[in-house]
Amino acid sequence: MVAATLIAFSLMIGMMLIGIPIAASMLIVGVGGGVLAFGMPFINSMASVIWGVGNESLLTAIPLFVLLGELLLRSGIADRMYVAFSAWLGGLPGGLLHTNIGSCALFAATSGSSVATAATIGTVALPSLYQRGYSMRDALGSLAAGGTLGILIPPSVNMIVYGSLTNNSIGKLFIAGIIPGILLTLCFMAWIFASHISRGASAMSREKHVPMHERVRLLVHLVPPLIVFGVVMGSIYTGVATATESAALGVVIALAFTWHSGRLTFELLKNCFQQTARISGMILLIITTAFILNLTIALTGVADALTKWVVSLGFSATTMIFALIVFYLILGMFMDVLSMQVATIPLTYPIVTALGVDPIWYGIFIVLMCELGMITPPVGMNLFVVHGIRPDKGGIEDAIWGALPYAVIMILFTIFLIYAPQLVTWLPQRM
Repeated sequence: MVAATLIAFSLMIGMMLIGIPIAASMLIVGVGGGVLAFGMPFINSMASVIWGVGNESLLTAIPLFVLLGELLLRSGIADRMYVAFSAWLGGLPGGLLHTNIGSCALFAATSGSSVATAATIGTVALPSLYQRGYSMRDALGSLAAGGTLGILIPPSVNMIVYGSLTNNSIGKLFIAGIIPGILLTLCFMAWIFASHISRGASAMSREKHVPMHERVRLLVHLVPPLIVFGVVMGSIYTGVATATESAALGVVIALAFTWHSGRLTFELLKNCFQQTARISGMILLIITTAFILNLTIALTGVADALTKWVVSLGFSATTMIFALIVFYLILGMFMDVLSMQVATIPLTYPIVTALGVDPIWYGIFIVLMCELGMITPPVGMNLFVVHGIRPDKGGIEDAIWGALPYAVIMILFTIFLIYAPQLVTWLPQRM
């Protein structure tokens, strides 16, 4: 049974690596395995799964959070937010690199997407960084790494995918990501500070001093994303709204801010809705095929057999998590984030929970591993995003080497969370 599972899993990964779409790869393995095990009657059992996914109210949150990010992306909020952060953080050693991280963190609190965060802040920041003579390696690395915060700091589409696949509370997953997200942001900024101090930061690494009254005046530009984040997460934490309802509240507030900025036009709404439909359709199709694959795994007893086999090896929970760090580090070099999630969670989740790992903690662990995959070559999506919008003609190796220190920080931070799990579980336990 275990051998057959590994063969099927390898086949699915192989199809994804040669370019077959994620949904098609999972559908082929899921339907093929089900038909081989149970014959054609398995096809009939798929109907209830597809119907159930289509009627899952929780998944309504995905298009709402995508739409929320699109509205804030096109409303000009990111541009003004970057200006405000540069006034407050530009004087530190490292200059606008701190602004990159801070802006990515705050935009991540409203977008739910790493690629959108990296692309939005990168489009605003890179021309200015280039004109000021910043090292493109430093600039691209900070933006690629800062963009990964988009799926750790809630709201996060990837957390919704994890919650739907494992039947865990989306609200608790969102709340669990707050403290790790803030701490990882501070770790990134600490690296920028220390690295520039150690090599003797040049004058261009420190921006001109901005008077206090001007800095205070610019704080108004941080209000819109903070209000959206406060309403969305506050309503979830206090129990006033579910994740889906809080997403709807966020969209209403984002529409209000877009209207206030004078950019609420029919063309803007059309672009937002079209992009939301594309992204949401792709995600929901992948989730549907993932549930079909889960049905095959459940009916054949693969997950139970694999769990019993791993438990019989006598691994502790900590040893298993360290093994999974290596596994996801290698997998992240060749697979995109969503395919890595939906392909592995049905197999790894039963194993780690059987070993006593908290399912909410494991959700944050999975998100951190997905973050790592966003900045590890050759398939790190954020590396290609920031390279694609750089203003000069340099090669992608600048983005790769610039992001390498942040990848090391993510691994060390994940290990730290293994020994301090309460940083993840403390807030959810108090909901």
